[in-house]
Amino acid sequence: MSLLSITLRASRVGISNSAAPRRSVRLLSTTSTLLQPQTTSSVKSSTTATQPHPAPATAPKAYHPSTSSVFTPLDTFLPRHIGPRSNDVEEMLSVLGYKSMDDFVDDTIPRGVRVQELTDTDDGGLRPLSELELRRRAEQVAAMNKEMKSYIGMGYHNAIVPPIIQRNVLENPAWYTAYTPYSPEQSQGRLESLINFQTIAISLTGLPIANASLLDESTACAEAMAMCLAAVPKAKFTKGKKVFLVSPSVAPQTMAVLETRASGFGIELKIAQSNQGFKEELEQLGEDKLMGVLVQYPDVNGEVGEWASTASKVKELGGKMVVATDLLALTMLTPPGEWGADIVCGNSQRFGVPMGYGGPHAAFFACTDELKRKMPGRLVGLSKDARGGPAYRLALQTREQHIRREKATSNVCTAQALLANMAAMYAVYHGPEGLRRIAGKVHSLTRVLAQSLTSLGFTITNKTFFDTLTIDVSTAGVSAQQVHATSVQAGINFRRIDETTIGVTLDESVGPLDLTDIVNVFYRVTKKADITPDVLDKLSQEMSLSAESVTETIGSGGRTSEFLKQSVFNKHHSETDMLRYMMSLQEKDYSLVHGMIPLGSCTMKLNSTSSMVPLSWKEFGGLHPFAPVDQAKGYTVMFEELERDLSLATGYDATSIQPNSGASGEFAGLKVIQAYHASRNQGHRDVCLIPLSAHGTNPASAAMVGYKVIPIKALTDGSLDLADLKDKAEKHKDNLAAFMVTYPSTFGVFEEGIEEACQIVHDNGGQVYVDGANCNSLIGLTSLGRVGGDVSHTNLHKTFSIPHGGGGPGVGPISCKAHLAPFLPGHPLITTGGEKAITAVSAAPWGSASINTISWAYIKMLGGSGLTNVSKIALLNANYIAERLRPYYNIRFKNKNGRVAHECLIDLAEFEKSAGLKVSDFSKRLQDYSFHPPTAQWPISTCWLIEPTESEPKHELDRFIDALISIRKEVDEVIAGEQPKDDNVFKNAPHPLAVLTDAEWTRPYSREKAVFPVSGLKRNKFWPSVSRVDDAAGDLNLICECGTVEEYA
Repeated sequence: MSLLSITLRASRVGISNSAAPRRSVRLLSTTSTLLQPQTTSSVKSSTTATQPHPAPATAPKAYHPSTSSVFTPLDTFLPRHIGPRSNDVEEMLSVLGYKSMDDFVDDTIPRGVRVQELTDTDDGGLRPLSELELRRRAEQVAAMNKEMKSYIGMGYHNAIVPPIIQRNVLENPAWYTAYTPYSPEQSQGRLESLINFQTIAISLTGLPIANASLLDESTACAEAMAMCLAAVPKAKFTKGKKVFLVSPSVAPQTMAVLETRASGFGIELKIAQSNQGFKEELEQLGEDKLMGVLVQYPDVNGEVGEWASTASKVKELGGKMVVATDLLALTMLTPPGEWGADIVCGNSQRFGVPMGYGGPHAAFFACTDELKRKMPGRLVGLSKDARGGPAYRLALQTREQHIRREKATSNVCTAQALLANMAAMYAVYHGPEGLRRIAGKVHSLTRVLAQSLTSLGFTITNKTFFDTLTIDVSTAGVSAQQVHATSVQAGINFRRIDETTIGVTLDESVGPLDLTDIVNVFYRVTKKADITPDVLDKLSQEMSLSAESVTETIGSGGRTSEFLKQSVFNKHHSETDMLRYMMSLQEKDYSLVHGMIPLGSCTMKLNSTSSMVPLSWKEFGGLHPFAPVDQAKGYTVMFEELERDLSLATGYDATSIQPNSGASGEFAGLKVIQAYHASRNQGHRDVCLIPLSAHGTNPASAAMVGYKVIPIKALTDGSLDLADLKDKAEKHKDNLAAFMVTYPSTFGVFEEGIEEACQIVHDNGGQVYVDGANCNSLIGLTSLGRVGGDVSHTNLHKTFSIPHGGGGPGVGPISCKAHLAPFLPGHPLITTGGEKAITAVSAAPWGSASINTISWAYIKMLGGSGLTNVSKIALLNANYIAERLRPYYNIRFKNKNGRVAHECLIDLAEFEKSAGLKVSDFSKRLQDYSFHPPTAQWPISTCWLIEPTESEPKHELDRFIDALISIRKEVDEVIAGEQPKDDNVFKNAPHPLAVLTDAEWTRPYSREKAVFPVSGLKRNKFWPSVSRVDDAAGDLNLICECGTVEEYA
């Protein structure tokens, strides 16, 4: 068995779907009528294991009774979403000294920036839907999407989602409501799963280090380009070693994202003339100019190139070799690490994750050992706990933006952990043999297709292939348009490359009927009668293809090395075994199913089941992102409604949902500002003012755009130093580009001077980027646009209820004023964005499109007044905690009325002096009380940042407060000498069950005090699965692939 070899023609990377009707930016109009959906007939075949549901034959009728009517819906969402009951709200307000919610809000948010609260009316407001009404509306919108079978490829494939993974990971709140595993003792399950994901990347790429996922393939390639830059000594870069050479057969969406990223770093991006002359172009550039190279393997046209000699030449010239690839193909092809690649990345989507009209999907990213400290994103490593047992943790965190800030070459924060876990489980479930069989079948069916088309007179132009054929249809006397029209009529999408060329990519979902349908498109377009599946079956036998032959090693270019030999990939192949393995991991992880996760600036609110349900529907999951837009009318309606609602909620005029994380939104917003300045002949503006308290992504994003970061001081009360801002804005007025500020501030207060700060910047020629990370505190009460912002991102995975997924996915849409709307991001394949759009910031036109269904549903069910009430309760819950803890802890910052915003900073510095206890000791001890710790050591190194969100009921707030009061008493015991400063309940925390059951107990406190410090824990307690994890040991001896924990014991 060998890779098919036939005549080679010039490669092409286009796709003509961009000829579809333009979907450009819409400015918000409060009088506009929302699109009314029309149902469409659909193909009744599903390519994923996502659940079907009945589509309504006609649009549901609507009637909105008064609140006193007997017809008023009883399944309204707001009471389900908000934790405190009405009597709780009264009691909490009383604790704070207020008789009304309005008085409390007036003391919390400056009256000068307040806006008229959002209404529930259709005219300029947001009418809420009940849960049942939302379900019907979602069915109606979903039915507008045409269910086609797409064989477009370009990095996206139909995938079979194993039902056991869909039900027990994708649809399981124990997996999707967890946070990034910064608290490792409570996160060993998903850390193990993520190290499985890393192991897949390591094993299949042939490189020794891999991270725990990035946002998508295109941005991963851009991160690789930045890594190549980071590997170049500054002196050499200054002298011109800055050229990044890209193969012309790399996916066009990747080329666009590279273009977006390159300019900010000063990288010279060069697209090679051809793959055949690639080495000659390398030699022309020489050692003085070449920084790095990107090739695709197999490439966008399906060609499996021979790149080993190119890799040798790149190394000879002192550059780095980056390879974008396909994990399934690597089960059959020689791993890039074996022929000289330095960095290998790609999309893991075809490992059991739906296409979802573009996402979310987990990108994988692997590199050589020498580059590991320059690698972006999170890296899971093996360490040990206090008992010496094996334990996982996030390793080498000093690489990341929250440490390096403007010196970082990456702003990655949110990644795609949930999707990485799905891909990891897919590989565990199938194992190496199963993956190899899937790959072999895909390749074999592609060979059958190639032979069938060749016999009809079509020419396959790629010399070699794995799963993709590039077909010259003119040799059979037809045009690409004729093939396209015939295929669409058959319910099939191909990649229309140009007037004479079609691309077809097969996948694991293709069976005999599917392949017959594909072949019959070409039979029909050449005026021949349809064939039946038995014809193709007979042809496969004539080609000596069988169920057994697909496992054979292919010839030249084929993989000879073994992969995924670790036991975890070779023993969980029955559903019973797999289910028990997944549950064993789930039980080690703390998530919102166990209790409150009070992480400041993270907004760990309810991710309601009613808003999550449509995500699993095949009508949303089965669409290819580059399918003609007229096949995605449901998505179009949903996007326009969501963009309109987000613009209304944030006080802006237009929105783009393309950025697929908050950090990506920051970068996109700054690029929009940069393009705006350039359009006014002010492109020289390159100074960005950023408060010292800002999240690390802010300065990292500014640096990626190419801006010089100038820090702005804070006053002792936590407010922005307006004098320092004014001084620096005036000093840099000729070059001032932007001011990035978070509102409310990262110190947990609504600052009085925000309008003045924005005006100072505007007066000096700059634009204002208001970071919307804390937007949950202000919807319907004020807005980012109202306080003076020109552009902002919001985190849909915070404010608008998309789950955090254990470290992603997320969405970071940007909203802006009308003057910036023309520059909102576009895309090379599907027309979107503004008239003067910046190039793409994500691989897909609408980023992680499918999870926008969650925020769309969330907003629809809350309506205008519901969104406003959410913010009020978020403020109330945070202030209730702050007020009750005030006698025991130093609440670091408050406004002039003694109020905080939606989160509060507790300063623990005094206890390090008096008791020798650090913030980390408090965090570990809180785990013993069955809580996830708050955000620690940020934005101040001695503080906890606590955010309860509106979803937590009063009894859970009280449980948290009681835990902190109890901990405060334990501090007093240490201060009084009742427990030694170096051997106490803090220094030894957390206390897992294994510690409790030790035969000997030599600690200076009882077992009961260690694990049941308050009586309620005896009834219900989450147990950390390991003792305190040793951070230093894990970084000194980095191990980022499995064996299982048991094998390291």
